[in-house]
Amino acid sequence: MILTNDDGFKAQGIKALQAAIEDQGVIIAPETELSGCGHQVTTKRGLKLQQHSSKIYSVDGTPADCVRLAITQLFPDTEWVISGINAGGNLGADVYISGTVAAVREAVLLGRKGIAISHWRKYPLEIDWTIASRWTTKVLETLFSISLPSGCYWNVNLPHLESETDEPEIVFCEGGTQPLPVDYFFDGERYHYQGEYGKRQRTKGTDVDVCFSGNIAVSQLSL
Repeated sequence: MILTNDDGFKAQGIKALQAAIEDQGVIIAPETELSGCGHQVTTKRGLKLQQHSSKIYSVDGTPADCVRLAITQLFPDTEWVISGINAGGNLGADVYISGTVAAVREAVLLGRKGIAISHWRKYPLEIDWTIASRWTTKVLETLFSISLPSGCYWNVNLPHLESETDEPEIVFCEGGTQPLPVDYFFDGERYHYQGEYGKRQRTKGTDVDVCFSGNIAVSQLSL
């Protein structure tokens, strides 16, 4: 099992993911944080792979690069690629921007199975990675027991709940198509993005609505 992300191999989220599967997976993740890189791949230069331990590798490339190297060069017998836990949601149209989701999509393109896991971040609250790891264990136990059609993968989004809140339910739902709010301010020279994630549209029953309502949104997406 390959674990990757777009937050870098030292990120708290990928450590929480590794804990969720009881240290079974091998981490092959970007050397640095690359959030929002989408399905970018590197073909114009060589990629440097570094081994930090028996179960941790880093690549000076994108999440999709990591998956390509993992499957074609290092662990060709890999069945599953799990990407995350991303520090921030990947809901609705985010899946086209997300490096976290792109890593899983690349795995499916190469004939493997994949699950992308993200954690909506409700600022200024901090993510409790211990809780996120516990929820992830429950989600993975469920998803590993379900047959995935060819060309499909799972996109999971954990909610950001206040402390002492009831445990969230796992809700299977459609992935939305709503974009993030597109808003900018001009400082006289440059345009700066200022859209607020939590104010995006949320069609009832879609992943955005389910996650924002306090439950774990699980969507089956296809190539």
